[in-house]
Amino acid sequence: MENKVLATINGKEITENDINKIILTFPKDKQQQLYTEAGKARLLDQIISLELIYLDSKEKGYENDEAYINEVEAAKKDILTQYGVQKVFSTVSVSEDEAKAYYEANLDRFKSQGTVRARHILVETEEEALKVKKEIEEGKAFEEAAKKYSMCPSNMQGGDLGNFTRGQMVPEFEDAAFSQAIGQLGEPVKTQFGYHLIRVDSKSETPNKPFEEVKLNIIQGLKQERQNMKYVQHIEGLKEKYNVEVK
Repeated sequence: MENKVLATINGKEITENDINKIILTFPKDKQQQLYTEAGKARLLDQIISLELIYLDSKEKGYENDEAYINEVEAAKKDILTQYGVQKVFSTVSVSEDEAKAYYEANLDRFKSQGTVRARHILVETEEEALKVKKEIEEGKAFEEAAKKYSMCPSNMQGGDLGNFTRGQMVPEFEDAAFSQAIGQLGEPVKTQFGYHLIRVDSKSETPNKPFEEVKLNIIQGLKQERQNMKYVQHIEGLKEKYNVEVK
């Protein structure tokens, strides 16, 4: 593909490739605007303006100003410091075997969320809830009681709430549903909505997430932990090497 020359400044060429490389340094949401003809024209104008300022500053000898020299030295120090930190971090690695060993030693950390399928009956008072509970214990079908007494829109489905995971229900309801045995009719549970009678119809297991699904997160976590340790050790060694006095 032809690398079209868009402008020359004092003999220096600015090309299409130069513009495209600069566009890639912008956030994604800005890049689309800059890839248009108008966007590239504005960017080219800015590049020309900055190059002219640079040439003018060199001609006037600003690079010999003490303030400029101090800023350059400060920038060089920051860049060299960051480069040194990256050099320390570059010595740290985590193998897939190490990640697998960590996974197998900490399986409880990698469980998928379990689900519960439950029905409920929502009424205003505890007395009402206990009355309905007694009717069910004496033989009334839970689904029939839900249709007759429940204030929740789920009443037409016999109180069926479908499957849900932790975090989808209010805490009081969730705790009761996940702790209740399958088929058990629990005691009334108070929430901000009223009093609930809950029956759990089924529960899913909470299997471990497969290693491949969590491998990258484990490697990144272990790497960051090791980098932090390496950094601290490196700093402690430097404190012994150089004269550090904290007053």
